[in-house]
Amino acid sequence: MYMTLFTLISVLMLSASGDSTGSRPQDHLPKVFRDQSVDLIEKALRREAAVAYQTHPVPADGKTWAGHREELLSRIRRASGFRQYPSLPLDLQETGRIDRKGYSIRRVAFRTRPGVLTTASLYVPEGKGPFPAVVSLHGHWYGGHTAEIVQSIGHTLALNGYVCLSPDAWGAAERSTDHENYEYHGSSLGASLMDVGETLLGMQLTDNIRAVDLLASLPYVDPARIGATGASGGGNQTMWLTAVDERIKACVPVVSVGTFEAYILNSNCVCELLPDGLTFTEEAGVLGLIAPRAMKICNAMQEANRSFFPSEMMRSYEAVQPLYTSLNARENLSYQLFNRPHGYWPEVREAMLGWFDLHLKSAGHGAPKAETPFELVPPEQLLVFPAGKRPAEVVTTPVFCRKQGEELRAGLLREKNGNSGAKRQELKQVLRLDETASIHKVHTFSAEGGWERLAIETTDGKLIPVLLRPGKAGEYVILTHPGGKDSLHISAEYAGKGLVVVDLWGTGESQSALARSVDGQLPPFHTLARSALWLGRTVMGEWVGDLQRVGEYLRQERKATRLEIDGTKETGLAGLFYAALSENIAAVTLRESPTSYLFDNRKTVDHFNMAIHLPGLLNWGDVSLAAALSQATVVWYGAVSISGGPVDPAKEYDSVRVAYKGQGKTIFKPATK
Repeated sequence: MYMTLFTLISVLMLSASGDSTGSRPQDHLPKVFRDQSVDLIEKALRREAAVAYQTHPVPADGKTWAGHREELLSRIRRASGFRQYPSLPLDLQETGRIDRKGYSIRRVAFRTRPGVLTTASLYVPEGKGPFPAVVSLHGHWYGGHTAEIVQSIGHTLALNGYVCLSPDAWGAAERSTDHENYEYHGSSLGASLMDVGETLLGMQLTDNIRAVDLLASLPYVDPARIGATGASGGGNQTMWLTAVDERIKACVPVVSVGTFEAYILNSNCVCELLPDGLTFTEEAGVLGLIAPRAMKICNAMQEANRSFFPSEMMRSYEAVQPLYTSLNARENLSYQLFNRPHGYWPEVREAMLGWFDLHLKSAGHGAPKAETPFELVPPEQLLVFPAGKRPAEVVTTPVFCRKQGEELRAGLLREKNGNSGAKRQELKQVLRLDETASIHKVHTFSAEGGWERLAIETTDGKLIPVLLRPGKAGEYVILTHPGGKDSLHISAEYAGKGLVVVDLWGTGESQSALARSVDGQLPPFHTLARSALWLGRTVMGEWVGDLQRVGEYLRQERKATRLEIDGTKETGLAGLFYAALSENIAAVTLRESPTSYLFDNRKTVDHFNMAIHLPGLLNWGDVSLAAALSQATVVWYGAVSISGGPVDPAKEYDSVRVAYKGQGKTIFKPATK
């Protein structure tokens, strides 16, 4: 929840209230705020994250923790969507073997969910065993299980008498869209899983639980002595796996532990996102789920990512330490810092070996153990399947999202007598809409270029910049664009009508300079979308809330009798969702907006920015349902698919509107020039 930022508001009001001189050229819209250097989003989100950190402490005694533990596990399961398949056959396949002195490396695939195979390397020491075993989970290293940094863990563990399983993470390495071209599994690709009610974190967690199933099933593995390790995103997976699967007796997460607070407005992958996570826990709470089992945290003193700074790690370490002490397991919790940059370095592997020897072999005192030299294998020799000969059951993210989306949409299209009221309430939940927010105050500034300039201050602490040009009494058109007001081209069809130009949250004058800089080469809204979801909101929900406040202002203060919404691309959907929840919108115009959330084309998956993704949207319905719930005339100019491709959805929109007894209508027109 945003807190009202009175000091910042005062600064902006003072800078904006002076008489306008040197006005902009007429082909540009004026600014509402004179001072563009204040990042209200940064300050609000950081404060909210700090409050969340303080309000999710780890109980310091075992009895209190026992009551909290099961509830926390249940919420993590719901938020991540991870699944367990204890009775599903593993269908272990071995496609080849490389023999080394003292151990072998096996190219394997195994089943992690119905119809899905995972590729992996399996390192097995010579002898009958039973051996202790370790799941080695990779981060964003090119090549996944074949990468040098991942291989090194497998080689050194096998040489020290451990079975090591190194699976490819969901959507990475041999599980990429194109078997021969590895890809980054995050961004809009990984975020697309949320649209069908899944998360990339949950998909990985499901796979990793099955990896433990596999190790526990092997006759040469002791199922009572299984550990887990990994670096970066793999360290993150290590933490989550150990937290939810008590078969992991010891873990070593590397360059990955910090605080969830530090994830806000920072550079992290979608695979490290737990939607709504900061509304019920901090990272220390997840670490608490590991207690009293053995955990050694390794971080880098030269770390570049603030999320994993040693200082952030220490906050979580110190927060969970009293719980370990209360459970008489203080010796099972340790940390070590290395004067290295981000990575899993040889000295870190030696620390890992000593820790696992102590806790999985009951050998030594946990001190680092020197590595035995090993030789890396050329990555191509570790491929489970030859290039171009991967079976269809190595399911990729596009295939999974398309299949799941089609199944979910089939239910919507079969509906003959829909409950509009129930669907509106469900839509609010999908949007994570804050229904308590309202207008606190309206700040008016001097007019410029025929535009009134004002800012709507809301009870949840926002300042929404608005330009208003009066027209025909009572009639207003609200205009939005994901690029902000400077990207707008005002249609001649609105001549004579009152115009209201709004920079929605994160756009135009409401943008966060920090978020944009963190995005870098990633799709726009990568940072804001993740940050909002951690805090229990969505960008789309924020936009709908902004539109509600503007509509509230126009009806109350300007006596509006007819409201229209005109939005481009992603903000067009926000206008449609607003209309679906309101009976007071006469018309909605969408320009180049998607008509469905159904996954379409991997190559152009980033056609829209990441503000578009909504967890569970296709479980709820689809864009056609939003149009059916609105009472408005919905006009689409240049309708496209979720990846920007051509569509012809008229029949679907008509049938869904009939099923939900919609009173409006939908019209599709060519794109305007």
